[in-house]
Amino acid sequence: MSYVMIPLLFFGVLLVGGVLFLMYGIGIFNRLVTLRNRVDNAFSQIEVQLKRRHDLIPNLVETVKGYMAHERDTLEAVIQARNQAVSGLQGVAGKAGDHEAMMTMVGAEKGLNGALGRLFALAEAYPDLKANQNMMQLNEELTSTENKISFARQGYNDSVTAYNTYRQTFPPLLIAGVTGHTVNRDLLEFDSAVIAEAPKVSFG
Repeated sequence: MSYVMIPLLFFGVLLVGGVLFLMYGIGIFNRLVTLRNRVDNAFSQIEVQLKRRHDLIPNLVETVKGYMAHERDTLEAVIQARNQAVSGLQGVAGKAGDHEAMMTMVGAEKGLNGALGRLFALAEAYPDLKANQNMMQLNEELTSTENKISFARQGYNDSVTAYNTYRQTFPPLLIAGVTGHTVNRDLLEFDSAVIAEAPKVSFG
């Protein structure tokens, strides 16, 4: 082998190695993007169910206030908590990776659950309300929605765990650092009564 061929061979090896390394880096980047998109899609499923939950609250208040008109403070607290939850969900729209916005949303959902819990506790003292057809239907819809939220939350947390774990491993950690994937996504740990279980709305 001539002395001329040795540098050319060395250059060829470097070129092939560089191309392979670039392709490997692109693969890591694409994987990061795919996992992040799965997180965003999973959160969109939670958004759908939370919006459904929020939409049911005004109907609930309208149904119970005819029986519990003197419980004005409780009813107003539910509406206020619902409005804060709506605002919290709107604040996180399009930026599920924003820690502060996510925590604001979680706090608002906890507040809504607390207000609903107090309302349902008071409603136990009203037999006619418990037998109301609208109330029974709302109870079923709320319970169904809570179950869907719980399922969607589990899917979201699974996606977040997969993304965070991959982003923190080596060598993806290196690619993540230079391509904008530098922040862990938050797991959603709602109050157990808000998400992990259906609300205590049984009127049986």
